[in-house]
Amino acid sequence: MSFGDPNPNNPYGQQPGQPPQGQPGYGYPQQAPQGVPQQGYGYPSAPPVSGGDYGQPQGARPPLAGWGSRFVALLVDGIVIGVPYGLLIGIGGAMGGNAGGLLAFLGLIVGIGLGLFKLYKEGTTGQWIGKKALGISLLREADGRPLGFGMAFVRYIAHFLDSLACYIGWLWPLWDDKNQTFADKICSTVVVKAG
Repeated sequence: MSFGDPNPNNPYGQQPGQPPQGQPGYGYPQQAPQGVPQQGYGYPSAPPVSGGDYGQPQGARPPLAGWGSRFVALLVDGIVIGVPYGLLIGIGGAMGGNAGGLLAFLGLIVGIGLGLFKLYKEGTTGQWIGKKALGISLLREADGRPLGFGMAFVRYIAHFLDSLACYIGWLWPLWDDKNQTFADKICSTVVVKAG
C-alpha cells in the first residue's frame, strides 16, 4: 500500500495505464458539481443560419413570388436567349452554303452558352435577367440560399415534368400554397420576392 493511496484495499497501488483514482475515465460524463454547467459533447454547435441576405429575422422567409412575375421573368429570359439564337440560325439558314452553316452553328453555340450562363447565375445568385428585372429570386426552400449550378441544372431538366399533361406543372403555382412548380417540388426550391 502506498502512502496517500485513496483506495487502501488495493495492495498494488495505482495501476499503470489507468486514470488516477477519483477522476472519471471514458464513457458517460459524470455529474458536474453544483453551480458548474455541464459541457456538451463533440464539436461546438454551428451558429444558427440567418434568414438569408434579406435582413429578415432568423427563420423569416421573404414573401413568395406570384405566378405572373414568374411567368414574365421566364418570357424575358426566353427572349434574351431565343433572339440571338433565332437570328443566327435564321440568317445562317437563309444564306445557305458553308458560311450559312457556320453561322447557324454559331447560333447553336450562342444559345447553349446563354442557357448555361443563365443556369450558372440562377444557381449562384438566384437571379438572371428576367428574375432580376422583376425583383424575384430562386432559392433553396430549406435555408433560403442559392441552390448552386448543379441543382439549377437538375431543376431545368425537371421542368420536363411541368410540360407533361398539357403543361399543368407550369400552372401548378396558381393553386399551390408555396407557389411551386413540379420542378420546384422535386428540387426543394421556392421563388421569392427579392428584398
